[in-house]
Amino acid sequence: MVLYTTPFPNSCLSALHAVSWALIFPCYWLLDRLLALFIPDPCQKSQLLCVLLFMPIYLGLLVTSLPFAFLGFLFWCPLQCSRRPYVYSRLEDKSPAGGAALLSEWKGTGPGKSFCFATANICLLPDSLARLNNVFNTQARAREIGHRIRNGASRPQIKIYIDSPTNTSISAASFSSLVSPQGDGTARAVPGSIKRTASVEYKGNSGRPPSDEAANGPASGDSVDCGSLENACIVRIGGGGSGDEAGRHPEAEDPAPGGQARNGAGGGPRGQTPNHSQRDGDSGSLGSPSASRESLVKARAGPDGGSGEPAAACGKAPHKASVVKKAAAARRRRHPDEAFDHEISAFFPANVDFLCLQEVFDKRAASTLKDQLHGYFEYIVYDVGIYGCQGCCCCRGGCCFKCLNSGLFFASRYPVMDVAYHCYPNGRGSDSLASKGALFLKVQVGSTPQDQRIVGYITCTHLHALEDDSAIRCEQLDMLLEWLADFRKSTSSSSTANPEELVAFDIVCGDLNFDNCSSDDKLEQQHSLFTRYKDPCRLGPGEEKPWAIGTLLDTDGLHDEDVSTPENLQKVLESEEGRREYLAFPSSKSPGACQKGRKDMLKGNGRRIDYMLYAEEGLCPDWKAEVEEFSFITQLSGLTDHLPVAMRLMVSSGDEEA
Repeated sequence: MVLYTTPFPNSCLSALHAVSWALIFPCYWLLDRLLALFIPDPCQKSQLLCVLLFMPIYLGLLVTSLPFAFLGFLFWCPLQCSRRPYVYSRLEDKSPAGGAALLSEWKGTGPGKSFCFATANICLLPDSLARLNNVFNTQARAREIGHRIRNGASRPQIKIYIDSPTNTSISAASFSSLVSPQGDGTARAVPGSIKRTASVEYKGNSGRPPSDEAANGPASGDSVDCGSLENACIVRIGGGGSGDEAGRHPEAEDPAPGGQARNGAGGGPRGQTPNHSQRDGDSGSLGSPSASRESLVKARAGPDGGSGEPAAACGKAPHKASVVKKAAAARRRRHPDEAFDHEISAFFPANVDFLCLQEVFDKRAASTLKDQLHGYFEYIVYDVGIYGCQGCCCCRGGCCFKCLNSGLFFASRYPVMDVAYHCYPNGRGSDSLASKGALFLKVQVGSTPQDQRIVGYITCTHLHALEDDSAIRCEQLDMLLEWLADFRKSTSSSSTANPEELVAFDIVCGDLNFDNCSSDDKLEQQHSLFTRYKDPCRLGPGEEKPWAIGTLLDTDGLHDEDVSTPENLQKVLESEEGRREYLAFPSSKSPGACQKGRKDMLKGNGRRIDYMLYAEEGLCPDWKAEVEEFSFITQLSGLTDHLPVAMRLMVSSGDEEA
């Protein structure tokens, strides 16, 4: 399948479209600014003055631009019949962390391979519409969102194992930054410090608190396995305690050949790291042989980097880390039988391989976001959807004319092989103005010694939003499963007798606009999607796992000081009281946003409408996909009204599990 790198098949149509849009854009921008004036912005102290001052200016210019916009529209509308449904962008990276190099890492033999997926609704609407969700300045948010995602995903991983004479298990696993991506795209070592975000204190056998050990280095007898900035660092503190078990950890003692956890900072501007794929026992509790992955670290450069706390040294590279939270530890103690790590993290997981975004509606914001994320992701699919009356008709009280695209956006570190997009034809009301649909992708993640391609399938979607339309959402899920089956069949070059491709994973993710606890969403909760795909956060229809939390934030509290930073939002959501205050709850149970005081009557952990599902069937017969970790992410606090979610999936052959 040919991937479309331009929205139109030839340069003539592209030039004509550019001219027509240049005539339309001033009218579009002025209308957006005029409508935005009437939606309060908490950052503006004199809202009334702004309305009185700018309204006549915008209104006059808008009237002046209307004839030009009408002329441009006469050319723009017919051109949409020739427009392609997406744009594929590749920024070739020849460094050791590039997509071509990643394909040589896994041959389908030996240890399994882990892949990290993330999804988020980032509300990049035209500014006047975004303000309805209490988020502002779409263009600036697009730059900041891209910057945060890139910095969060490109951090190297540092593991800190702390042993004691009385407890030989791993006490905590932290992830840190040795480098901080700078504005020029290079990765530099920066000064930093360890910043504790919880009151939990850990001590090594030296008897000194962690801050002392961080400032002065490990005590005598403590082991540090730390290479250059291009390698991950494993620090083992303490070696006391008797017996062979003391301080033992397979990964610390037997690192992968060639340094599996490399970050590639010295190889190019990305600072990427191949995936971490350790699998040791049950990682669901602190007492397991494999500690839970806790909050990641954020390095700061220049004068902003000094927090006044002692610096930790790994070789000569100081870093700043956060350790396990009390609440997170308590949750793991309550659910010791969980087979994978789960956390509320202030950062995107290190080494995100695939990123699926929704509500990237604004074209300028999409271009800005693409440029930001190309600093880490080599392959990007954006501007997905259709405009005008092209190919997607609505017949149920909806609008046949599409003013906005689908808002779907996909970024990958691995090569994209095939792409398909379908628009849901049954949108209704305001939702029908956007070409919401499903984006299907096939990616290559490796090759076997017999030159068989190892591939994966990813589906990103955004369902109908109006709360009372459960039947519409169920129809859309039916269409999604049918389209996905057709996509897999049409893109597969294998046969049972002569398999040319091996399927490693099949992922469905996105904003499904229903949760698993609302009584009004019972129809969707029982859909066959959840029999074909597994939800790591779900026990059954209407029943969530106790650690799962809602992903839809209460828009009234987005800019409160208590949740103004990723770390603050993380702490708030780790408490039941904080979740009641700042998460959105089912409308049938909620007493109303203006009555926050009554939210103490609510039960549950909020509305989880952003999903990450994976298939256990339909893969290579000898392989098995298992969740390694699941994260609710607060790094985009103040930038969107949703929490991103991430999942790390381990793909391995059945004979490797033992």
